[in-house]
Amino acid sequence: MYKKEKKSWAKHIDFTLLDIICLQLAFVLSYFLRLGISLPYRNEPYERLAIILVMIDICVVFFAEAYKGILRRNKYQELKAVIIHCSTVFVGMLVYMYATKQSAVYSRQMLFVYLFLSIVFEFIGRIALKRYIRKRILYSRYRSVMILVTTKEYVEECLQNFENMEYTEFFVSGVVVVDEPLKGTEIRGVPVVANADDFFEYVRTNVVDEVFINGNTKESSEALANDLLEMGITVHYCLVHESQMVPNRVIEQCGNYLVLTSSMKIASPRQLFVKRCMDIAGSLIGLFCTGIAFLIFAPLIKKQSPGPIFFSQVRVGKNGRQFKFYKFRSMNVNAEEQKKELMARNEMEGHMFKMADDPRVFPIGKFMRKYSIDELPQFWNILKGDMSLVGTRPPTVEEFENYDLKHKARLGIKPGLTGMWQVSGRSDIKNFEEVVGLDTYYIAHWDLGLDVKILLKTIKVVLTGRGSE
Repeated sequence: MYKKEKKSWAKHIDFTLLDIICLQLAFVLSYFLRLGISLPYRNEPYERLAIILVMIDICVVFFAEAYKGILRRNKYQELKAVIIHCSTVFVGMLVYMYATKQSAVYSRQMLFVYLFLSIVFEFIGRIALKRYIRKRILYSRYRSVMILVTTKEYVEECLQNFENMEYTEFFVSGVVVVDEPLKGTEIRGVPVVANADDFFEYVRTNVVDEVFINGNTKESSEALANDLLEMGITVHYCLVHESQMVPNRVIEQCGNYLVLTSSMKIASPRQLFVKRCMDIAGSLIGLFCTGIAFLIFAPLIKKQSPGPIFFSQVRVGKNGRQFKFYKFRSMNVNAEEQKKELMARNEMEGHMFKMADDPRVFPIGKFMRKYSIDELPQFWNILKGDMSLVGTRPPTVEEFENYDLKHKARLGIKPGLTGMWQVSGRSDIKNFEEVVGLDTYYIAHWDLGLDVKILLKTIKVVLTGRGSE
């Protein structure tokens, strides 16, 4: 899944809120200095002017694109931008007072003090927020991993372009030069991670979120994009003729290139923001339930199978990222070693292990698994951001290493506590290809309404124990 870039006015809602706060602080302080220690919001004309101030500021931000390129501005450029912004808002206030014939009501000295303070507060606030955002972007573990696929002719130019884009939500982790065997070398400090013949194997076994294609022919770009889309990878390539092979597409700017970006699903920032809010709210409720379950089941787990209460395991998440996955332990402590002996009784066709009446599960573990109580600690994974309430179930590292290229498509979204497979009778599905089909359908057709439907169905499945492992 690919997060569509926000429009410039909505992209920096943080700066919008910061400016509103700074302007209000300047308004209050200038009122204090001129009219005494009291809040302007208790004085009806000044209260009205404070509200108008917010409305004017929002209009200036919306129509003037005040934050375009804000993270790339230096201090002097930012000071100039702040002076223009604050002066524009100030002129808007004067126009309002003149149009409503209220200019005589307000203190002119207070208004000019406000103009000076608004510039000071807004400049300091923006510099501080930019410093925080830049640091967060540069060191965020959630930045997308991009691979550049190009020819020897264009590789230097393309990498140089990306070097000049410091504050992006992605970083170029490797290069593939399709017309020269340069694997193992470095170009402008970026490693050449694969050649044309082993590129897909590299994508299958490594963390890759996005691929940027540049310098290939139209036909080869579309063919490569089609193969990568089937693996759940987001693809950018220099604008070519649109085709039926890329139904989810958006034309956008990537550095200095105009590209046609396509993915299995393109989600808006608002949709992903709401999904994350749902995850946080759901995980907090879930962790409360986990605490209650711990008090009830921890003594029973210890009694029936001495050992740790929790089971942790490295699982594979979005596009190959690994994370530590938690459950209440429902099996013997040596369950992973016993699994090798039970592989002959595996009921799943493909890269999953599943069997009825698993001898590794102790009695209270069977009850917990029937009603999915053992899954409750995963709400901690959801709160951390490794998982979501709804998604695809994360495979083990061993399962992932045996995936075919097409199977990686099911990792194109954050793994979930529940998903299409869980509410479609998971015990009745014996073929791994069916699981992949359900997961890829979910990703391609995802929206918030589908998540809500799956959550409601999950509650029914949990309460009835239908389709449990």
